[in-house]
This record gives sequence, structure tokens and C-alpha cells, in this order.
Amino acid sequence: MISSFGRNVRMALYRHGTELLPERREITGSIIRHFDRSDYASRIRRGKRFARLSKRRLTFWMFVLAVVSLIYLSVFDVKLPLHGKRNSNSATTRDRGQEGSGFEGFEFTKPKHRKQHFPCEVKFLESVDNAIEPLESVNFEQFSLDYVDREENFDGIDAFEPRFGGHQTLEEREKTFYARNQTMHCGFVKGPEGSPSTGYDLDWEDREYMNTCHIVVSSCIFGSSDFLRRPTSRKISEYSKKNVCFVMFLDEQTISKLSSEGHVRDDRGYIGLWKIVIVRNLPYVDMRRTGKVPKFLSHRLFPSARFSIWLDSKMRLHTDPMLILEYFLFRNGSEYAISNHYDRHCVWEEVLQNKRLNKYNHSAIDEQFNFYQSDGLTKFDPSDSNTLLPSYVPEGSFIVRAHTPMSNLFSCLWFNEVDRFTSRDQLSFAYTYLKLRRKNPDKPFFLNMFKVFYWLWVETSSSFLLSFGMKLHALTYSTSIPVYLGM
Repeated sequence: MISSFGRNVRMALYRHGTELLPERREITGSIIRHFDRSDYASRIRRGKRFARLSKRRLTFWMFVLAVVSLIYLSVFDVKLPLHGKRNSNSATTRDRGQEGSGFEGFEFTKPKHRKQHFPCEVKFLESVDNAIEPLESVNFEQFSLDYVDREENFDGIDAFEPRFGGHQTLEEREKTFYARNQTMHCGFVKGPEGSPSTGYDLDWEDREYMNTCHIVVSSCIFGSSDFLRRPTSRKISEYSKKNVCFVMFLDEQTISKLSSEGHVRDDRGYIGLWKIVIVRNLPYVDMRRTGKVPKFLSHRLFPSARFSIWLDSKMRLHTDPMLILEYFLFRNGSEYAISNHYDRHCVWEEVLQNKRLNKYNHSAIDEQFNFYQSDGLTKFDPSDSNTLLPSYVPEGSFIVRAHTPMSNLFSCLWFNEVDRFTSRDQLSFAYTYLKLRRKNPDKPFFLNMFKVFYWLWVETSSSFLLSFGMKLHALTYSTSIPVYLGM
């Protein structure tokens, strides 16, 4: 009787908490003291052991289940729902309903099945010995470009604030699209004498090094936003290791984070093949916009360079730079090479996608997009034989350039659009290129827009390292670019 009553009291403790009414504390204490203390302690120890074993088994089986689920989703191409993602139907309906935005009659529906993007075969040369710059490069347009170095306080404005991109007027902007001798805005604009720096400050020793570079591979990480991916050294020839500058631009926050993770510069300032260049006083609060400086303005950062290759920080170089230059520039006589987007080809689609994923302020996107439409931007029509580009939307993670006058002019124009409007450079690419061609019908710009190739490596947000190669099987994964699993 007492034992049964004691169990009931203990159950009441679990049901109603450990705090008892004052008049019941003494009764409960006297009853519990009648139990065999050794038996009671033994039962508690057995219960704790059982709980520990149960937790271990549960953790193990949950881990096994998670692994099996990931394998299943990868093999059968099942799409995972993304946290915070809007309902696509409702978002599309709202976007279509915007009057005067240019979307009337434009249908952008989500496909029922995810598109499969298969890699293309890339036939690089077997040796860098045959990667020779062709003499035909002299046929590129020749003119002289100078750049606005300093702006004074114009019109006596008291609130004048120096900007890295300067204060280009619309009239000045219009004139810069003509391929001719000119002085134009192209970043690195200083304010009046005695005013503070407008940003992107580099050490004198780094500037001296960069002035000696003739062929450049560059990338950047700002705001500690990514991991450091080193070029695959065994894939790089001794010639390129001696003659190509591999430059990684970092800010102080990023280098501090990398150092804590074990990426420490050697005595010459290198981490692997990367020459680390520290950028101080970033010119923009928006890290994405700051990243456009080394992406577009390599001809300004490396004034002696004849060629440059840009890699987004998510990419890892897996091929010799000289073979890349030969394939994308020398072989077909191009002066600028960039990949088209793997999925979207019309700026109208890109605008909707940026809004749907909240990539940027919607009002700012509308302002930019409406301006482009008023200046002649039309929808991409793949059936039109007169279309100048195979796609109006670039992928943009990989750019190969000859530093010719037309290439430099296009890069400055594209950067100025990013400086004036949104940092989403995919929105301004087609407009900039088409307007440049429209203003200079008799002056060709040899741009090679190619399908996405996968000899680079990319690390996804899930921390899986997947190899991009030539003999691959497709595996669709929820990232910003199509991913292929190497065999």
C-alpha cells in the first residue's frame, strides 16, 4: 500500500512540477523516506543508462536516415524546398500585374521538371608551347582611352561628396559609348585636393608588383563571404607559374578570418599560387558592388597587362591559364569572352528572378529596367537572325579578356552601369553591349559569348566539393549554378 502510494506521489511530481504546496511537503517527505534507498538509487541509475543508450541510438539512426535521404534526393533529382522562398505562383502573378513595367504578355512560369544541363567538350591544346598569340590581334579597333582621375566641387555644391565612381552626368555618360579617343569615368576617381580617399587603397609594394604583370588571373573575397580556393598547382605549367600573376584581392576582415583557419601568407605574401593583395577602405558598403572593381577594371588595376582571366571566388582554377587564353581568345580572334547563363536568356526573365529571390531592392531594379527599356532595350528573340548575342544574360563567373581599347571601353561602360544603378551586373550586360554596338556600327567588338564549360571546380553552400570536368554525369543540385558530379 505504501509503495503504491509512493509511486503515485512521484508521478504527481512529474506531472505538476517539483514545487509542492507547503502543507504537502512534510507528508511526501515522510512517505519517500520509507522506501529502500538502495533499490531506489539502483532504479535511477538503470534509467539514466537506458536514456543514454536511447539517445545514442536515436542520433545514429537519424544520421543514417539523413545520409540516405540526401542520396535519394540527388539520384532522383528531387528539389528541396528553400527556407524563406516565396510561392512561385503568387510571386509570378504579382510581377505580371505590374502596369507599365514591360511584362505585359510575358509569361514566366516555373517548369514542371528541372532542366538538365550537360557539359560541353573543351578541346584545349595539350601543351602551352603551342599557345601563341596570333598576329591578327592588330586588326582590333585602335583608339586612346584616358580616365577621369579627380573631380572638383562642381557648381559650388556644399554637400559635394567624392565617390569612387565619380559623378558622371547623363550627358557625359551618353558620349562615352562612342569608340573614339576620349577621357571617361572608370572608377578610381579622387575628390578635390585634401579630401579623403574614395576607397580601394592598396599598399605601394602591391601596386609595384601589379604594374609588372602582363598576364593576370584574379579573384576576390570581401567581407569574409567565401572560402579561399587555390588553383590546382599540378595543372599549371611551369611557364605559367613564372609568367602569369595569380592575384587574390582580400579585405582585412577576410585575411584575418583566413589566418585563423590556417591560411597564412608566406614571406613573399603568397598562399599557394595566389599573391595576396589587401584592399583597405572599401569603396562601397555593398560587398557585391565592391567585387565589381577587380572583376571589370582589371585593365586599371594591372596597367601593363595584355590579358586577364577573372574567376569568381566560388571557382577553383583547374586548367593552365595559357590554354584558356588560346581556346577562348587566340583560336577564334576574340578580345572578350564570357559565358551565357545556363538557364535564362532574356533580361525580362532575369528581372523577375531577381525580384522573386529578393536579390536587390525592387524599386531600384524597376528604375534601372524602365530606363533601359526607354533607351531601346528589347526582349531577347532567339529566332531573330539579326540578334547580336546568343543570350542577353551572362553567367559572369568567368571572364577572359584581351586588354584592347574596345574591351577596356566595354568594361568601363559596364562598370559605370553597376555604379549608377544596381550591383546586379546581369541586368546591365546586354544593354551595355547592344548600345555600344548601336553607337559604333562600323567598329566591330569581337565578343565571344559561349556556353558554360566545366573544367573549373566549385564548392556549393552545402560544403560538398564537386568537380567540373569533361566526361561527367549530370547531378542537379539546389545552387545558383548547375552542378555536375565527376566520375
